[in-house]
Amino acid sequence: MTGSLAAKTLFITGASRGIGLAIALRAARDGANIAIAAKTDTPHPKLEGTIHTAAAEIEAAGGKALPLLVDVRDEDSVAGAIETTAKTFGGIDIIVNNASAISLTRTPQTEMKRFDLMHQINTRGTYMVSKYAIPHLAKSENPHILMLSPPLDMQEKWFAPHLAYTMAKFGMSLCVLGLAGELRRQGIAVNALWPRTTIATAAVRNLLGGEALIEASRMPVIIADAAHALFLKPSREVTGRFLIDDSFLAEQGVTDFTQYRVTPGVPLAPDFFVPDASIPPEGAFA
Repeated sequence: MTGSLAAKTLFITGASRGIGLAIALRAARDGANIAIAAKTDTPHPKLEGTIHTAAAEIEAAGGKALPLLVDVRDEDSVAGAIETTAKTFGGIDIIVNNASAISLTRTPQTEMKRFDLMHQINTRGTYMVSKYAIPHLAKSENPHILMLSPPLDMQEKWFAPHLAYTMAKFGMSLCVLGLAGELRRQGIAVNALWPRTTIATAAVRNLLGGEALIEASRMPVIIADAAHALFLKPSREVTGRFLIDDSFLAEQGVTDFTQYRVTPGVPLAPDFFVPDASIPPEGAFA
């Protein structure tokens, strides 16, 4: 797919590492402006990347970076970061709600402070960032809001093992469903993007399966490529969709999915929440 995000302004939550940073770097290669809205200001003992290291990578890739220390749970922090971004770059074109908290615990083992954290970051944070961005997006020529959240596949099997987490992630997807309809007349696209397989991120390494699961994963660049393709589409023509990364890329003509594997030849591990009816594109697991 042809096109460029040159001079477009993206506000990405959780962009100091992982999927958020990958999306930022893909846009930076086009010469985009990127606000890095994340909470890591100083190095973390277990997690690579800060808003400052991310900014350096974005600038090196050809973009303009604005590192912002943002707690998506805090209204003043979010509202201030949105306004600073708009003033710095002259507007906002794209919002990426990527920040998320995860705890795969059953109900008796889920502390209420952990329940609250997941809902404050995932659902409430997504809602609040989107809310404050709407006036700026309404002025953009091709405005997009993207949630890194799953299809609304209401099956018991997704809820029973980790109810609190599933509720919080599906809350992000409910924002897609509602905002797509609410903002359609304004021409603001609102969509969700979700990986078919696990993605090689710190969360997968530290919380889900260690190095063995990393080897069975795809790299974050598959999400970045899918997001980039989405942002190039006219916002009035694509909204309210719950996209799976490889299926959407196949729609754009991508046929080589081996390029996204961490370790070629290792069977890929499926991610949560992918509907049974979602058929992988040809060659996706080759």
